[in-house]
Amino acid sequence: MVKFTKQFEGQLVPEWKEAFVDYWQLKKDLKKINFLNNNERTNNVDNMNTNKECSFSRILISSLRKLPLFGPQRGEHGVIQVHRKLGQTLSKGDLYETELLEQFADTEAAAEFFALLDLQLNKVNQFFQTKEKEFVERGDCLKKQMEILIELKAALIKQQHDKGSSSGQNTKEDESISGTISCDEESNKDRTDQEQDIDNSIDQVILDYPRSSKLENSTNIKREDNKSKNLLERVINCQGKSLKIHIPLTNPTRTLSAITYLLRDDIINQSSKKCGPDGRKKLHINRTKLKRAEKMIKGAFIELYKGLGYLKTYRNLNMLAFVKILKKLDKVTNKQVLPIYLRVVESSYFNSSDKALKLADDVEDIFIKHFAQDDKKKAMKYLKPSQKKESHAVTFFIGVFTGCFLALLVGYVIMAHITGLYRPKSDTIYMETVYPFLSMFSLMFLHFFLYGCNIFMWRKTRVNYSFIFELAQTKELKYRDVYLICATSMTAVVGVLFLHLTLVAKGYSYNQIQAIPGLLLLVFLMLLVCPLNIIYKSSRYRFICVIRNIMFSPLYKVVMLDFFMADQLCSQVPMLRNLEYVACYYITGSYKNQDYGFCMRTKYYRDLAYAVSFLPYYWRAMQCARRWFDEGHKSHLVNLGKYVSAMLAAGAKVAYEKEKNLGWLCLVMVMSSAATMYQLYWDFVKDWGLLQCHSKNPWLRNELMLRRKFIYYFSMGLNLVLRLAWLQTVLHYNFGSVDYRVTGLFLAALEVIRRGQWNFYRLENEHLNNAGKFRAVKTVPLPFHEVDEQD
Repeated sequence: MVKFTKQFEGQLVPEWKEAFVDYWQLKKDLKKINFLNNNERTNNVDNMNTNKECSFSRILISSLRKLPLFGPQRGEHGVIQVHRKLGQTLSKGDLYETELLEQFADTEAAAEFFALLDLQLNKVNQFFQTKEKEFVERGDCLKKQMEILIELKAALIKQQHDKGSSSGQNTKEDESISGTISCDEESNKDRTDQEQDIDNSIDQVILDYPRSSKLENSTNIKREDNKSKNLLERVINCQGKSLKIHIPLTNPTRTLSAITYLLRDDIINQSSKKCGPDGRKKLHINRTKLKRAEKMIKGAFIELYKGLGYLKTYRNLNMLAFVKILKKLDKVTNKQVLPIYLRVVESSYFNSSDKALKLADDVEDIFIKHFAQDDKKKAMKYLKPSQKKESHAVTFFIGVFTGCFLALLVGYVIMAHITGLYRPKSDTIYMETVYPFLSMFSLMFLHFFLYGCNIFMWRKTRVNYSFIFELAQTKELKYRDVYLICATSMTAVVGVLFLHLTLVAKGYSYNQIQAIPGLLLLVFLMLLVCPLNIIYKSSRYRFICVIRNIMFSPLYKVVMLDFFMADQLCSQVPMLRNLEYVACYYITGSYKNQDYGFCMRTKYYRDLAYAVSFLPYYWRAMQCARRWFDEGHKSHLVNLGKYVSAMLAAGAKVAYEKEKNLGWLCLVMVMSSAATMYQLYWDFVKDWGLLQCHSKNPWLRNELMLRRKFIYYFSMGLNLVLRLAWLQTVLHYNFGSVDYRVTGLFLAALEVIRRGQWNFYRLENEHLNNAGKFRAVKTVPLPFHEVDEQD
């Protein structure tokens, strides 16, 4: 049977851990009480014979006190009495304080225990009340948003029906609602053509049908929208109230769509936007925007329901924790404390309030009616998605393909050693044309394997990586899935290269077999973009979208997954260089005549090779610039400086490779050392949150996910050593008679390993920051915002 401590720790909401009952500290205080009681029993046994007369008199006096003749009985209230006090503010709510009666009055440890117990109860009540109020306000706002959406959809249907009945034709081409805006003639004249070309991501409309309700939390929505400067409002001086439709440009698709709608509205709807003789102004709300608004509201309902589920878990686990700890207290003290204190806990706010439960039922009803066509089973797939069961077949195939990979790798190494391919004086054609394939795939899938290890450690330490990366829990890759992909892919890669090397050893010409590695790469690319719902389609397409967002930085809003992936690319420059060479080798047709030096002799290729070395750092720097533009935090500019220093160091290395003289060597040493110090500081202090001199854990942070502190010190030392791998570019040290390309692969693998350990601590620090703010669910921006004339 699982102990309650492990059950409690395994089921609590990680981001709210500090708000739960401190069950572990309460158990420690109980051990103190138990220890004192044991000592007291021992002393009583020793003094039993010497104090018989005193004991007899004490028993006689206590018996007399129980008689009603000697006044009111204090013990009728039990061993404790819990007082309820009104809080000073509404946010604090009621406060509870326990008074120990004479049975407990002589125990200092018991007083400390009940003081801590009261503190935990007050903390739970206050947190529950705060979160409940937050969710209820969000729910009320969402209900009003839903009312607006229903009215707009009804207006769209009515308008299309009227047009269809009047013209007798299908009106699918006009998928917009014609709203009107009252405007003054002077304000319309003052409006320039440049103002009319402002981003169409937000429309301002007055609906033709009356509305009396006004949206609440408009200031909160304003504040959220003001954080993103890419939302530009259409400025129209209007009379009365208006409705703004906010569609945030969070990804490339919405940005391009906004530009498309802007051009279309300016061309097609130009006449409808002019003020008529009655001073009324026409404006259209596109059906696509309504669908996006509906999708935003749907996502907001899902997140609200998830938060209410967390609140229900918070209530149940804390109630169970109070019951368990009070049972232990009764067992240790042999007193009946549980019935008295449990009545107080049951009547306290966090256990008696039913606002969250009612709101959860309302959310279910609204979602079933408007987003699931009255199909409860379909609605629950969104509101309560079932976790994908881990199959034993996955584990079995991981073992099978891992064994095949190791066997093929051993065979490949033995054959390569026999043929002498990896020695300095080896087959130049093979090392220049085939070895880049092995190097590229090895670095790629080593990185992917380390990501699987990161997922395993994140899950073990309860780091909510799915929430941080905004991944769908039903579609995200588990660590077993990652291991299976790595084992299968590397088995295919080593198997194909082993076959290729076998054909080379048998004397086949390169003209006949050189296309085999290219076909392997083509198969992987086809699997990546395969439209069929096979081989983790959602993850493959999410990866493509993230790469697209990175490549077009800083045009698009940056989210956590985007800049996390961009950081990975900064450690994969050798892999990108190999990919560039392989693409050039096959696209130009050089593989047909084994002219492996053609790409090296081409100026455009050499210039592109230098650009590839800079691009990951450039993309990451542009992401920092975009985050500074959106959020306004100067720390993003400081982070941008880190990647600029890395670009300067890379440029110095490129120049040193061209002209190997002492001046460029000194410049490489200075620039690389400065960039390394900059990167180390940012790794330890900013990304990992370590090196805090005033922390309770020396030179670490106050909160640690790993119990053994020496792991953090070891990781910092290892990160320092691996950051110095650039010295190889200066020293040019070779391992015996091994080819320099093999040495380069080994050093590149060390950088990938460094990035793998960086990933764990980076997300650990991000998780602790979320936990410090008690952020457990996403805040989805809402599309509709009603404002007055002054706005």
